[in-house]
Amino acid sequence: MYRANFYESCCLRCGQIVYQVDRVGPLKDFTFFHSGCFKCAVCGTKLTLKTYYNNQHSSDDKEVYCSGHVPKIGPGHLDGTAVIIRSALNVPKTSNLNERTTTINGTNNFGQTLNTPQLEYQYGRFDATALHIAHALRATELHKAYNKAREKPIEFYLDKDEQTRLEMKHRKEEDDLYRKFMRQREEEDRRIKNEIRDEWEKELERLISKFEKEMSAKKKRSEDTKVLTLRLQQERDDLEKNMTLRRERKKESLTRKLLEHERAATAALVEKQSREMLELINEKRSQYMMAESIYLEPGGQEELAPYPSRAPSPAPPSLAKYHIYSHPNEFAQIDEIAISVAQEDQKTFTDLVRQLVGRCGSDIEKARTIFRWITVKNLNTMQFDENLRGDTPMGLLRGIKHGTESYHVLFKRLCSYAGLHCVVIKGYSKSAGYQPGIPFEDNRFRNSWNAVFVAGSWRFVQCNWGARHLVNAKEVPKTGSKLVKTDSLRYEYDDHYFLTDPREFIYEFFPLQPEWQLLKTSISLQDFEELPFVRSLFFRYCLYFPDNNTKAVMYTDATGAATVRIAMPSNMQSSLIFHYNLKFYDSDGDSYDGVSLKRFVMQSVVGNIVSFRVHAPSSGSFLLDIFANAVTPREYLTGEPMKFKSVCKFKIVCEDLQTVMVPLPDCASGEWGPTKATRLFGLIPVTHQEALIFAGRELEIQFRMSCPLTDFMATLHKNGLDSKRLSKYVTHTIIESDEIVIFQLTFPEEGQYGLDIYTRDFSGSSSNEKHLLTHSCKYLINSSKRN
Repeated sequence: MYRANFYESCCLRCGQIVYQVDRVGPLKDFTFFHSGCFKCAVCGTKLTLKTYYNNQHSSDDKEVYCSGHVPKIGPGHLDGTAVIIRSALNVPKTSNLNERTTTINGTNNFGQTLNTPQLEYQYGRFDATALHIAHALRATELHKAYNKAREKPIEFYLDKDEQTRLEMKHRKEEDDLYRKFMRQREEEDRRIKNEIRDEWEKELERLISKFEKEMSAKKKRSEDTKVLTLRLQQERDDLEKNMTLRRERKKESLTRKLLEHERAATAALVEKQSREMLELINEKRSQYMMAESIYLEPGGQEELAPYPSRAPSPAPPSLAKYHIYSHPNEFAQIDEIAISVAQEDQKTFTDLVRQLVGRCGSDIEKARTIFRWITVKNLNTMQFDENLRGDTPMGLLRGIKHGTESYHVLFKRLCSYAGLHCVVIKGYSKSAGYQPGIPFEDNRFRNSWNAVFVAGSWRFVQCNWGARHLVNAKEVPKTGSKLVKTDSLRYEYDDHYFLTDPREFIYEFFPLQPEWQLLKTSISLQDFEELPFVRSLFFRYCLYFPDNNTKAVMYTDATGAATVRIAMPSNMQSSLIFHYNLKFYDSDGDSYDGVSLKRFVMQSVVGNIVSFRVHAPSSGSFLLDIFANAVTPREYLTGEPMKFKSVCKFKIVCEDLQTVMVPLPDCASGEWGPTKATRLFGLIPVTHQEALIFAGRELEIQFRMSCPLTDFMATLHKNGLDSKRLSKYVTHTIIESDEIVIFQLTFPEEGQYGLDIYTRDFSGSSSNEKHLLTHSCKYLINSSKRN
């Protein structure tokens, strides 16, 4: 069933899709109407945004009424004196209210919202006294309150030396813990060496005893003595190799166990130290606020509640991420601070965090600058000196060096120095090596991440997955060195993993504690396995699944067919390009009987839906990988190669194939049909709007050119026939006066054909750098005398 997105929402009155040009809304509970349906539910009087009323006595009634028929309780009527709306009427008027809102575009199999396109839309001029936008005002004012609740910097209420003294106390505790780790490792290393030495001596004694017995049983011939001696030497060498391998395997196994223990001990210590640091900060902040009466107005009215001194219980966030910020550029100045601080070395966490958050006025900005510092620092590739002491630059990160401290523990530690509540969450993730359909039965895909309390709610942060590398940099700066900034240098990271919405985060991460899903209704581990395997780019492009039955594992029907459908937001339809790859699930094989498996998938686009119809050539399991990229028509017309990144993967299972599948004609890769030609080339189909054409022995296809194009070329393909032989069966004619291009085809025999159409931008033909012919579209044609 097609589910409309925000720009194609359904009218509450008639149930049909209502588009932007004919839309009234959003009203109460984000309801929409056609302008012609926006009438009183009782008398049918046509209403406007200033004359309609909602039922104030029933939250379930979403209808609209005129003033005379709005439901009332008792005598009288609903007017400005009604107590229930007095607070809304008292809101100051504004002449330009441009708010962002959203609606639910799709649901997953568990009735939860998923990957809704969250796009900016300006609603124009509204009177703030209108009742129908009171709910939007509340959400907006809450958002503004968090952004404007500028706290005093930490130095106003906590002396740097006092914070440093607590850090030095913590540093001593860490030193003691690391010395304990070192002693344990040395003791275990000695134990293993002793065990292996004892085994070596016993085995060697056994070999020598065996050698002596054989020597005594043989005649005293020199040849026998030589053979036995050589055999003893060989067996001794083999024993030494085996013992060395056994020792290395034992050490490796022990190191893994010790590292797990050390990580747990480090995390427990950071948990304790973070709590103590937060207690110190909260105590000093509370004392300062009480002394200065920061949070009390002259009349004694309390403003927005200060940041909580105790960590609140986990609960779904009250606002979506796009309410917090709509684009990473809003943090441009904060990000620059993090990048700048990352180029220097600090001796204490106190110095580091104060440099990071010194100019941050909100908890969101504090969390942001810490997140960006970690992603910029690229800790996975940092080089550490072997003799790194705790009081030296980068000695702060010795836990990273020794592998005992993860990104998540470090993020929690830094948050505590900034006065932010943060937790480390453990669970499963669909990380590297995972494929759709793999059950979470062991510890292979265990992972950790953070939730930080900002903007009044717990929000997810995944520093490790958000971290990227330096882009266009000749080399990564070494520890302690300064980086000379150039125009070509930028720091790439994945913003999706900062304050990720729970409904998107659950697709990749499953916490062991259900309450930390931060969903209104938690899901099971099996539900998590069945969720489609998507990547962050899926959400960045605001994609979603229009079908409720879309799962990570899709089963074919008796003909071997299965279809995966992905919906695009309306503002991305003109720029998104999709591709796919199909291979066998349990191997890297991508061909069947010498034919590429790609030719068993038909990709097409209708409206805002891109479909991938797989026809399995045999029974078994296949892996469908879907890629996407957002490009402008100008970029595509150059014909330059484009990079595509994976947005989602599916396991396609064909349990029983009852028909023989024939591969599609060997055309250019990509989608079938004329949609791409219209989107990117301005070629509007006049005669054939669908990807599949049923024709006789002749066919004429016409396009209208809405922009200048030149140098058309068309190629015909059919299984079993040479494409060069078919070239004489397709020609084209351009009628410049009508801006029409006509392709004439004749078919030498009945069957299925593929038609590729190429063109070139007219502007490129006159420039010095002539653009290559670029594939614009392709058709699948069934030719038969009966058609």
